[in-house]
Amino acid sequence: MTQPNRIAWDGLQIDRRRALSFRFNGKTYQGYEGDTLASALLANGVHLVGRSFKYHRPRGILSAGVEEPNALVELGREGAHQPNLRATEIPLFDGLEARSQNCWPSLKWDLGAAVQLASPMLTAGFYYKTFMQPSWAWRHYEKVIRKAAGLGKAPTVRDEARYDKRHQYCDLLVVGAGPAGLMAATSAARRSARVILVDERRELGGMLLEESVHIAGQTAKQWVQQTLAELEALETVTVLPRTTVFGRYRHGKFGLVQHTEQGQVLHSVHARRAVMATGAIERPMVFSDNDRPGVMLAGAIRRYIRCYGVVPGRRAAIFTNNDSAYETARCLREAGAEVAAIVDLRERAPSVAGLDDVEILTQAEVVGVQGSQHVKAVEIEVGSKRRRIACDLLCVSGGWTPTIHLLAHGGKDTLAYDAAWGAFIPTCSEPVPGIHATGACNGAQSLVNILAQGIAAGEAAAEALGCEAATPVALPEVQHRGGELSPSAAPVCEVRGGRGKKFVDLQDDVTVRDLELALREGYRSIEHVKRYTTLGMGTDQGRTSNINGMRIVAERLGKRIDEVGTTTFRPPFTPVSLGALAGRESDRRLDVLRRSPIHDWHVRNGAVFMPSGLWLRPQYYRRPGHGETLTEAARKEAANVRDKVGIADVSTLGKIEVQGRDAAEFLNRLYINRCGNVGLHKARYGVMLREDGFVFDDGTVVKLADNRYLISTTTVNAGAVLSHMEFHQQMVWPELSVHIEPVTEQWAVVALAGPASREVLARLMPEEDVSNQALPFLGYREVCFQGVTTRLFRISFSGELAYEIAVPADHGLTLWEALLEAGEPFGIMPYGLEAMDYLRIEKGHLIIGTDIDGRVTPHDIGLGGMIRGDDDFIGRRSLQRPALTEEGRPRLVGFVSADGETPIPASAQLVAERWTGTPQDSLGRITSPGFSPVLDCPIALGLAEVEAEGGSLYAVSPLTGEQAEVTVTRPVFHDPKGERLRG
Repeated sequence: MTQPNRIAWDGLQIDRRRALSFRFNGKTYQGYEGDTLASALLANGVHLVGRSFKYHRPRGILSAGVEEPNALVELGREGAHQPNLRATEIPLFDGLEARSQNCWPSLKWDLGAAVQLASPMLTAGFYYKTFMQPSWAWRHYEKVIRKAAGLGKAPTVRDEARYDKRHQYCDLLVVGAGPAGLMAATSAARRSARVILVDERRELGGMLLEESVHIAGQTAKQWVQQTLAELEALETVTVLPRTTVFGRYRHGKFGLVQHTEQGQVLHSVHARRAVMATGAIERPMVFSDNDRPGVMLAGAIRRYIRCYGVVPGRRAAIFTNNDSAYETARCLREAGAEVAAIVDLRERAPSVAGLDDVEILTQAEVVGVQGSQHVKAVEIEVGSKRRRIACDLLCVSGGWTPTIHLLAHGGKDTLAYDAAWGAFIPTCSEPVPGIHATGACNGAQSLVNILAQGIAAGEAAAEALGCEAATPVALPEVQHRGGELSPSAAPVCEVRGGRGKKFVDLQDDVTVRDLELALREGYRSIEHVKRYTTLGMGTDQGRTSNINGMRIVAERLGKRIDEVGTTTFRPPFTPVSLGALAGRESDRRLDVLRRSPIHDWHVRNGAVFMPSGLWLRPQYYRRPGHGETLTEAARKEAANVRDKVGIADVSTLGKIEVQGRDAAEFLNRLYINRCGNVGLHKARYGVMLREDGFVFDDGTVVKLADNRYLISTTTVNAGAVLSHMEFHQQMVWPELSVHIEPVTEQWAVVALAGPASREVLARLMPEEDVSNQALPFLGYREVCFQGVTTRLFRISFSGELAYEIAVPADHGLTLWEALLEAGEPFGIMPYGLEAMDYLRIEKGHLIIGTDIDGRVTPHDIGLGGMIRGDDDFIGRRSLQRPALTEEGRPRLVGFVSADGETPIPASAQLVAERWTGTPQDSLGRITSPGFSPVLDCPIALGLAEVEAEGGSLYAVSPLTGEQAEVTVTRPVFHDPKGERLRG
């Protein structure tokens, strides 16, 4: 339980009074309140934490922050764990349990490491070239590839974590609570701006927490605490620690994830302006075996020592191309560690107090690392001579990369290459309208300049917001012990010598050799090189690798880095859990579910429901004691409609009233036929197209009165049709005098269908004349039923003599029960969606979503004759495109099961011969399979490239492997002349 690498240090983030016990890979360790998992592991002398993605090489902790590419662990008990969490970002708590990933049977003895023997063959893109032949072996290849792919294992049990969501509004969002962010927030807050200050770390202060510096006569930590106290005392300021801004979107919207003790909170922040004070990330160096455990970033070493009291090694070597690593050497010496040597790529080293007795080697480089699972020594080259330096820690610093990801989420044209940083920085202090860049992410190097830029950014934002004037924030005095060291880097990050692998991207095992191979194979765009090699495609999104990779590509191509450019920056900046995006689990569906006014009756009488759009509708009815299956019940219900009479609840169909002087013209422009010219108290079937010429929706248009129409839509498309109509009313034809009102929920509607439906209706309304002469097919009447206004439509979807009866929603159940009572002598029974499907397929009627799936034109489904030829309508010009008029397009046909018994599979593909596993050309697809009560056999509708009826095809399901031989027929199986529905 000892912590051999822990030391005493003033001003630490940890609380030594609160010891915490945790487990890593089954072994118990001890840490302190305030530790991260990474700092606690290093304190306990644990350096090996994982295995690499492709080669299963030993990997240790590289960094101390969000940029960590190696130390990805599973947190929690097996099955309920969270995979791919960075140990550097996990706060330690008592009882924490974590495990390494990508290793078996153990971290130290990983059988997967044997893949290193085949590494010469596992270069970039090998998977594109290797698993091609023989084709029969693909099923085996696929299993191996799927097992090897991915980082970590997905949990298998219910996620018990809590997730919440918040929407917040502010004048100014400040991203980053380092010196620049604190100054910007203070400047704006003093001018009464509403400020949200965000930082991904638990302890705010950024670089100040790891630097030896005094500000305004105080230690850096004291100054940070004082500044935060001032901000938190203001009601207009909200401070959010442990919160990551993962995305910047249009119109000032930002996505944030906050980690709290209760769980995660997803914040949608709407900010009038924003300040980016995101700092910079240290880059590693590229040299042989640079991935060994014990190779760490120099800046991370300072953070572990000065924030956590952890010295990751007792004898360290330092390899750098910039001044900032010298502060690490001084920090190590003060912590009691030995600095064996500083290896500097440059010709001249800076003069740093306290390092007089440290060996500094200039124009030197590390060409190799000795030690398999931990650094034991480094091999350096000075001039033409090589030497070995024993050490257990190698601190590397290849320069610093400004963190410009959020700025670049709107496009890469906001960036420019800066030679001093050796990286890309914003083009100016306001590269995006409303976004101010400041501090290290804006190219400032000295702490004085960082503080000054922060003040200026806050003042500029407040000025643009129109905030009241106030006393400006004074620039505090800065005192560096021994002088400030510059982070500017020599334009060298790669060591050409050495025999081992030189890793550019540690997380994805991308080497210099992989980049060179991509260039040899013809890739020139950095975007293509990225995708071919997977450079920067891991959870760290290339934060420690992309600039090095771009520089190597530029050197090999003989170009400048700005000519090569950057890859595209996309949200999220860091991984976001799906639970945070989804929100809190309530154990119930959060979808809006609508129920018809007759829903309770359906429940009491054995209805089995299915979702239809936002509605719950009866699929079929289970009769007590019969034990019928879906198919058996639906066949009985459909046959009863054909032979006797049935009722169905169709209240869910979309209903929209259109009124106004120009209502008829408006409808004529929406539909392919002239629906606006329908006669008074008459109905007309109509079809709408999208702008691209494909069928959008169908339904009926009824003229209720002069300049007043009622249109019906499909259940699923009701909302989409309403939006379509309102858009054209308001944006395309604002000159038309039209009023649109959705009335779906105002009416309960019952379909009454079957040969006996007229007798049932006459018995229900004995005072009304419902003869064929008084109420012909597609007729409409307004009548009175039990004292309420009732709309009576002569419309049929079943192909039988049928009516649709609409009453105010509160009277829907009364109408339903009255119809059942009136129809009892005639054998009436309710029918659900499955039986409705059988009936409409038998009649050749189509529905949106299956037969009309967004890819068909009116000509494809036999409705081309409805297209009027005199004036315009939505989609007319698109219909004239050659691709929509060419010969050979699939057309609507019917299919009958050849043996009269085998069901026709849903979503089946049509092929010419029985399928035996050999690929065949698809001749079409089944859109609606069903059963014909009249023919007493399985039938279907589909779209196929067939010339004549009577031919045979095979309907094969690509999902289940089921197939059925089918005979091609006309798409109308019953009453092709429509005599029954017009009788």
